[in-house]
Amino acid sequence: MIKIPFLRPNLVRQDTFTHYLSQIEKSRWYSNYGPLNTLFENRVLTEYYEGNGAALTVNNATIGLMLAINQSKRPKGQYALMPSFTFSATPLAAMWCGLEPYFVDVNKDDWCMNEELVEDLLKKLGDKVAVVVPYATFGTDVNLTFYKELHKTGVPVVFDAAPSFGTKGRSGSFGNDFPGLIVFSFHATKSFGIGEGGLVYSADRELISQIRQAGNFGFSTNRETISQGLNSKLSEYSAAIALATLDAFPEKNQIRQQIYQWYLEEFQKNPKLNKGWQLQKTEGEIAYQFMPVLCPEDQSNIDFVKLLADNHIEGRTYFSPTCHQQKIFSSFERTLMANTNNISGRILSLPLWEGIEKSDIAQVTKILAKGLEP
Repeated sequence: MIKIPFLRPNLVRQDTFTHYLSQIEKSRWYSNYGPLNTLFENRVLTEYYEGNGAALTVNNATIGLMLAINQSKRPKGQYALMPSFTFSATPLAAMWCGLEPYFVDVNKDDWCMNEELVEDLLKKLGDKVAVVVPYATFGTDVNLTFYKELHKTGVPVVFDAAPSFGTKGRSGSFGNDFPGLIVFSFHATKSFGIGEGGLVYSADRELISQIRQAGNFGFSTNRETISQGLNSKLSEYSAAIALATLDAFPEKNQIRQQIYQWYLEEFQKNPKLNKGWQLQKTEGEIAYQFMPVLCPEDQSNIDFVKLLADNHIEGRTYFSPTCHQQKIFSSFERTLMANTNNISGRILSLPLWEGIEKSDIAQVTKILAKGLEP
């Protein structure tokens, strides 16, 4: 029996969004960018982005990526440059847009896409690059300078920032004033979880307006489909939960940051966990979804998942296998994957959720340290 699960989603309680639900009953407006949805978008823009740009809700982040990539891609392009160390939704979204993922190795320290390799590929492939899709690995505050300059040159950038809503760093909230597109996930397992949902942000208001139209069947103002579209709209019921989550999120974020600090303390004070274990080099204040670590080079993450399970603790391996190691993506082109392959064999994702106790963290790390004993 699992005593410490990997994740235990903790969405807001019913009594925190009942007053929002009552507004739905009064307005009888249930979808189609209703008043609660509009209120949520405006609050996000004001409270997180200083009123810069525009934000658009979507019914899930994968749809958000599809819309963002399809709206941004260069018409003669073939490839979407992206890391392989990401969730399958990233390459799948590119494929739905008629593009081929081109996998790029990551840095060995922050586990984000290697920008020098991106530059090399842009020189090599030229106009064949339709879009660049970096991943903000596990919510870290990626330095956007390179990607801002890239976007200005005419190479569109769509950031997969699925776990990053609430991350604060160099420019305030992650993506603030970014001219390309930033896509966040509100899935139940994310730190800002509402069940299913997502958000697309950009400093370019016209770009968000185009995506909003595409997400509503490509309708014009007279409800004639004038461009390629689909249905990405968030229901008012989900918007009600999102508003209540927005009310509670600062406290939720603090709790998750405290749990992460407990992990750091345990790793720092246990000499056995200082030998060969590696933490991600992160930037900014992160709304942590789980605790990612790399086990020693001569160990296997699968062995540690089994060791934890034998002690009634649930661990995972985000992302192993990586995308290029999965059959459906294995035929796509890629750079040399030395860092990605190394990380995928060592990555271990440890429990982190609101309600987990400090003693639980101590137990998890104690078991990991025990695993190093001869």
